[in-house]
Amino acid sequence: MAKITNVVYYRVKPRWLMVKITDENGEFGWGEATLEGHDLAVEGCLEEMIPRVIGRDANEIENIWQMFWRHGFYRGGPVFMSALSGIDIALWDLKGKNLKVPIYELLGGKVRNEVQVYCWIGGDRPSDVEDAAYVPAPCALPASV
Repeated sequence: MAKITNVVYYRVKPRWLMVKITDENGEFGWGEATLEGHDLAVEGCLEEMIPRVIGRDANEIENIWQMFWRHGFYRGGPVFMSALSGIDIALWDLKGKNLKVPIYELLGGKVRNEVQVYCWIGGDRPSDVEDAAYVPAPCALPASV
């Protein structure tokens, strides 16, 4: 039973908002709270949520989720759910690290060995997009991320 001691969030270019939760043993988990184009709104929601999780048992993931879901009169919405998702994913990541198992083991086991993913390509010129579309290498994040 490790207590949550710190929750911080980071904007990661070009469009992500990441949440880091640290427990009293110095272990940490990461979650994504991205809502493209609405980072400031999600950050405001996280600012309201963070004081409510500090000092709580990091293993009580469902209890924390239910506390946020049932706490207020108004529920849901993309801003609220993005912030809650970032906290939820970070707590699962932290629990997996503490138990020394991948998250998929906590959620019922591996489902497949491969998965198709969406890979975005782009550039400043149409020729950049054309060049990227014909590269047979796997999709990777740009070096600037």
